[in-house]
Amino acid sequence: MKHNLLLRVIAKYLFPVIALFAFYVQFHGDFGPGGGFQAGVILSVAFIFYTLVYGLETAEQIIPPYVLRILASTGVLIYAGTGVVTMLMGGNFLDYDLLSLNPIEGQHIGILVIELGGGITVSAIMLMIFFAFAGRARS
Repeated sequence: MKHNLLLRVIAKYLFPVIALFAFYVQFHGDFGPGGGFQAGVILSVAFIFYTLVYGLETAEQIIPPYVLRILASTGVLIYAGTGVVTMLMGGNFLDYDLLSLNPIEGQHIGILVIELGGGITVSAIMLMIFFAFAGRARS
């Protein structure tokens, strides 16, 4: 691929803006539209854009495939672990009321934590799928 200086400069400045928007969607998701799935997709789009401009090898140096597998597993463990914690506290699976003395605060904490786990998982899986398809030409 021919190196295009304009695209590289735009990608360098646009990547943090897209990532910041993903974090906004992630942490604003319990108050309005958004949440883990949407934030995960937006964050993976930032990496996909970077990969399209700089190449697959460069992107895999930044976030190797084994890190993506670890992140995907960690996200699922965060999500499921929240439910297991609430069960160990004597409630039902994902019964957020038990996570704090104030039930409303417990709901807020529970939603925030499981949305974080979902966002990490979705972002990692989307990148794993993209890297798998983009790397087919190497085989």
